[in-house]
Amino acid sequence: MRIKEGFKMRTIVGEHVVVAEGLKNINFNKLISLNASAAYLWESVAGKEFSVDDLKDLLLEKYEVEADVAAADAAKVARAWLDAGIVEE
Repeated sequence: MRIKEGFKMRTIVGEHVVVAEGLKNINFNKLISLNASAAYLWESVAGKEFSVDDLKDLLLEKYEVEADVAAADAAKVARAWLDAGIVEE
């Protein structure tokens, strides 16, 4: 997976949101809000190829959580990002 070109995370009034930049994404009319964990993942993989396992490993490095919980959370975040159209496989 990879974050699609033109999508950036911004912090607006203390909230992390993904915004579309450039004419290529002009039809993107969603507001994607990220919690602190998802923002950490976004920052960690921005500009890189990544997998669900990479997201899981990042969660395990940062948080005290069981591996199965991290795996489930990583899969959920990846699916949400894919469904929103802000990452590509």
